[in-house]
Order: sequence, then structure tokens, then C-alpha cells
Amino acid sequence: MQPNLPVVKLNQGIHVMHLFYRVDRAVWSRLGPGQSESVRTRLETLCQANANASHPRISVFATVGGKADIAFMLFAAELGALGQMHRDIEHAFPPGALQTVYSYLSVTELSEYMSTEEDHRKQLEREKIVPESPEFMTKMEEFRKRMTEYSHYRLYPELPDWEVMCFYPMNKRRSGSDNWYSLDLATRRQLMGGHARVGRKYAGRVTQLITGSTGVDDWEWGVTLVAQQIDPIKEIVYEMRFDEVSAKYGEFGEFYMNLRLAPAALWAHLHL
Repeated sequence: MQPNLPVVKLNQGIHVMHLFYRVDRAVWSRLGPGQSESVRTRLETLCQANANASHPRISVFATVGGKADIAFMLFAAELGALGQMHRDIEHAFPPGALQTVYSYLSVTELSEYMSTEEDHRKQLEREKIVPESPEFMTKMEEFRKRMTEYSHYRLYPELPDWEVMCFYPMNKRRSGSDNWYSLDLATRRQLMGGHARVGRKYAGRVTQLITGSTGVDDWEWGVTLVAQQIDPIKEIVYEMRFDEVSAKYGEFGEFYMNLRLAPAALWAHLHL
């Protein structure tokens, strides 16, 4: 029986949770015959019930590097549903078998620095395209369609099932003269424009999900990078460090590197 939780939704977008656990091997060693398989079956059933392209969705990973053993990424439109998925995951395991290493709550959102129709109109004028001409109107309509699609997938992401997922939290610095929030909007938009151009160079190699958490968790954004190998993740993070937005105003938390694994493969990998 599911508890009667309050219904809490966003005006737009969905809720996102990243969970990182360590398996208590001492507790696991005391499980009776067949219990490990029962846990795996319960987790498989839960994942299958939340296997949508966008949401609700539960993705399972093995954390590489020793910071944790198992990672989950959860998407849900409703806050209570997200919280319930979190508790259902923990309930699938025996008491004490999972130790929380790190958790992060955030929401999908549109960037305040997105290009507007007015921005694009001015860009076309700089390209000497006659305003209101057929070519001008066609390019404006293409821009609207492109931004509509971009906004949809920013708010309701459908991440590819690539092998590698990297997660880290970040802030914009607020110290002394390096205070991001003391800059005017035009300056911030200009700086973020350069930052975005670096990110677009990695299209097809890295899929980025930037989720907002100001007032929701301890950092201001969560960054999820999905790729088919580590190389492009390392490259994009390194190149971004030289961009002024990161070099002068960026602060970063711990990085978690993870491999996407179905529960059966996870069990074999962790010798559960």
C-alpha cells in the first residue's frame, strides 16, 4: 500500500535525484539462501516499472573509483513520486545493507541565458538578411522550432543509454570581486554564451544535463554528463576550466564516475 503523499509539482520541468550508496558487506554476508536474488528481483521490478524515456525513470549504475558502490538517477514529475522511488529502492534491500554516501536533489529548468527571438533577429540583421523577407521569416521560424525542441528536452530530458555517467555539483562564486551575482545580466549572458559554445563542440560525444538546486540542496546546480567513454568527459571539463565562467566564477564539488549496468550485471560486478 502506497502512502498518501501530498501532490507537489513544478510549473514546468521535473524533479531529479542522484543517489550514491555503499553496500555493507558484513550485512550482506549474513543474508540467507536466495535473499540476494530476491533483492535483485525486487530492484529489477522497480526499474522496469520506471523505465520511461523521460519520466518516471530509474537508471542504475556502478560507481567506479571507490567513493560508492551503487548509484541511481531518478526522474519524476511529482516530488512525492520521486521521494517514493527513493524509499522503494532502499526498501528493496535488507535493513542496513545500504549506506548512503551522497544524495542530491534538483530540478530541470530553462536557463535565463537562452537566446531569445530578439537576439536571433539582431543576429540575422548583422548577417545582412533583410528583415521580414522570406529568407528572414524562414530563419526565424526555424529558430522558434529549434528553441521549442531545446526547451522541451531541457525540461523533460531523455538521456541516451550510454555507458558512462559523471555527476558533480557546482556553484557560481560569490566572494570579493569575483561575485557572479554582482554582474549585470548582459555581462552574465555574454559570459555564458562563450561557455555554451564550448559545450556545443562536444555534441554527439557528451550529453549534458544541468539541473537547478538553488534553495533545494547544498549547491546551486547539479551537472550530469553522459558519454560512451571517459575521454570526452575529461576533455570537456578540462576545456571548460579555461573559460572565464569556470576559471573565475566556478566552484565544484566531488566528482562521481559511474558505469550504467542493469541489476543482473551490477550483481555480477559487485559479487552480490
